[in-house]
Amino acid sequence: MIHELDRQTRAKIAAGEVVTRPASVVVELVENALDAGAETVEIEVGGDGTDRIRVSDDGSGMTERDAALAVERHTTSKLDDAADLETVETLGFRGEALPSIAAVSRLELTTNAGRPRGTQVVVERGETSVTAAGRARGTTVEVTDLFAERPARKKALASAKAEFARLSRVVTRYALVRPDVRFVLRHDDRETLTTPGTDRFTDTLLAVYGREVASHASTFDASREVRIGTESGDIAIDGVLCHPLVSRARRDHVHVSVNGRALAESRIRRAVSDAYGALLPDGREPVAVVRLALPPSWVDHNVHPAKSDVEFRDADAVADAVEASVTDALSTADLRRSGEVAMDLDASLSPVEAATVFDDVRVIGQFRDLYVLCEVGDELLVIDQHAAHERVNYERLRAAVEEAGVDSVPVDPPANVSLSPPEAALLEANRDAVERLGFRVADFGGGTYRVEAVPAPLGRPFAPDALADVVSDLAAGDVRDPRDELLKDLACHPSIKAGDDLSVEEAARLVSRLGSCETPYTCPHGRPTVLAIDEDAFVRGFGRRSGRLG
Repeated sequence: MIHELDRQTRAKIAAGEVVTRPASVVVELVENALDAGAETVEIEVGGDGTDRIRVSDDGSGMTERDAALAVERHTTSKLDDAADLETVETLGFRGEALPSIAAVSRLELTTNAGRPRGTQVVVERGETSVTAAGRARGTTVEVTDLFAERPARKKALASAKAEFARLSRVVTRYALVRPDVRFVLRHDDRETLTTPGTDRFTDTLLAVYGREVASHASTFDASREVRIGTESGDIAIDGVLCHPLVSRARRDHVHVSVNGRALAESRIRRAVSDAYGALLPDGREPVAVVRLALPPSWVDHNVHPAKSDVEFRDADAVADAVEASVTDALSTADLRRSGEVAMDLDASLSPVEAATVFDDVRVIGQFRDLYVLCEVGDELLVIDQHAAHERVNYERLRAAVEEAGVDSVPVDPPANVSLSPPEAALLEANRDAVERLGFRVADFGGGTYRVEAVPAPLGRPFAPDALADVVSDLAAGDVRDPRDELLKDLACHPSIKAGDDLSVEEAARLVSRLGSCETPYTCPHGRPTVLAIDEDAFVRGFGRRSGRLG
């Protein structure tokens, strides 16, 4: 028979929706601190976060009455009725965060709203106690024994280092989109991140990524009028964009917020990447922070229990506004990629003696310094010069590595590489795999690592600062062969780029080498290298009755 669930069971179900891992706890507590107007947020983590998470802020704090109510289900100061859901302007609003956390842990909340004495609320095993406590204005929440009574959930977590890496990404994302707030993150009593809270994007970028990235960054501030249906309004878009010389292998380093909420919003991230366009080499992604502020009624934050996704009334219109604003900012900052081809073409495209499937191809030119145009039989072949050169380099490297393994060479003197806190945590979690690839790395402190040796397939050393890309690849979770990913990256960097002018002889050598490859029709990342247009297409297009001789 259908019956009503008891209160404790309902709380655990809600906790399963909101609190799925330690990073979920940090998201909820950091967002509460920001809603309270905190200027400083300090996060302390023990182990993987199930042992202890402590978040302290200097925000507005709570009275004794509000503190006692805050750990009850569906109690909030941020909504009055259902209509307010349509115009949410705070990060928290459901009134489920603290009770959901308390349902799967021991929760201790100490707070003061600026009164002579503060309040401490402890929730343990469903029992709540409220006592007086001493504390300055603000709130501290300490969560211990997370998932202690839910062994299946605890067992499903990743390693302690991997869980901390997830948690670190959350804090880093909020630190970057809120440069006005000072963030401190400590792990097992070691400080892994400190941002200054100066309200300057570049200062926060320096704290997270280091001087090399921050020195190639430009801030921007834009406003776009957007029409959605019959309604018009402005979208404010600001942030910081790094020069294309500073890039990463994955889009994880495009940090986005929508009305203050830090999100891994794929549509907006893609719009930022699209704005860079040909400024970046193929397979590379920008480092950027982009914040959106739009009318609250244009975005729905109430579409996922963990508030990890939002729904726009018109996602395409918002994405177009972001892409246009970033494109304008890049143009203004003149962040144009320049440089010479990193590999000597004569060495990398030496003549091939073996017969190839491209034996009858005749190079007839180049289009927009992007594509090699070839004639073969009744077809016009269009070859993506960068993708083709990647395939050539990749197969040469793979053959050499299969025969002799990944060689490693010393870096003399050792090079210092700055990693963001999430990258540093991921390196520690995957150190053995990284070293098997040929890197030798020592922790120099403060997010800086000393690269003492690098992989050098075919005797060509990998750049020390590629360590961050390798760590990102290993952490992606979908990499079956880390060594193969390394070779793909190595093949990409020295390859002919879009925009490189080739002579007919150079283009012919490229086509010849491509024809000798085992898999000539795709690059190592799966993109096509060759497109074919048969003569019939031109006959139909021009309304001719037959081909060249007709």
